[in-house]
Amino acid sequence: PAILFLLVIGIVAGPISGWIDPDKLFGPLLFPGISLAVAVILFEGALNLRLKELGGLASVIRRMVSLGTISSWLILAVATHWIADFSWSMAILFGAVVVVSGPTVIGPVLRAARPNVRISNILMWESILIDPIGALLAVLVFEAIIAHHGSTGLNSAVEVFLKMLGAGVVLGFLVISSG
Repeated sequence: PAILFLLVIGIVAGPISGWIDPDKLFGPLLFPGISLAVAVILFEGALNLRLKELGGLASVIRRMVSLGTISSWLILAVATHWIADFSWSMAILFGAVVVVSGPTVIGPVLRAARPNVRISNILMWESILIDPIGALLAVLVFEAIIAHHGSTGLNSAVEVFLKMLGAGVVLGFLVISSG
């Protein structure tokens, strides 16, 4: 993919050769610029979605994005802990990071496998919707781990994560209900 070529150029031009220093070049705009670019990457896939393609598939996609994400995350975290011997916090973070199956992954698979239209639509919708959800999940888990860095138990990190998630849900509900 093109991203690999761009990554190699960026690594050579930046850290290896020192030709470009992003901190000097962009100054205080570096972090907001990167945040904006990430948002564009995460949400641009939604521009390709067509509601007419959804048909009667909304419940299937909703279950895949909700229950599928949670079950994949937990299974990946437990497997990573047991198989790779990661600490629980790192296993949970790894599970959150790899739960995403974005459109850049699913698109080529769909072109190669050529499933029927129904399956193709389900997988494409799921891959586009899971991208921002997975990114938010990974950030929430990371922040919960950082918030309890040095704490002794998994319970405190889970407690912080649930508090952050609850605050986000409440704030989101308030914004939606006020508009």
